[in-house]
Amino acid sequence: MKRCLQTRRRLPVFNDLSRMGKYLGQAARMLVGMPDYDTYVEHMTKKHPDKPVMSYEAFFRERQEARYGGGKGRPIRCC
Repeated sequence: MKRCLQTRRRLPVFNDLSRMGKYLGQAARMLVGMPDYDTYVEHMTKKHPDKPVMSYEAFFRERQEARYGGGKGRPIRCC
């Protein structure tokens, strides 16, 4: 673990490889536009416990429509 030279205390880098892998995977999914359902579920259960959590299929469809502008009568497309 790296140490701060001024205060001689440990810096919170990545404590273990699994946590680093989780963050790298999430970053890669964000780069290609693939939504992260696990992060959504965690957010909904912590911040909005009174609201229902969408299924994975509904979540994925909603994210695709938000990104590419699909909807009723409009095809999903990127260009």
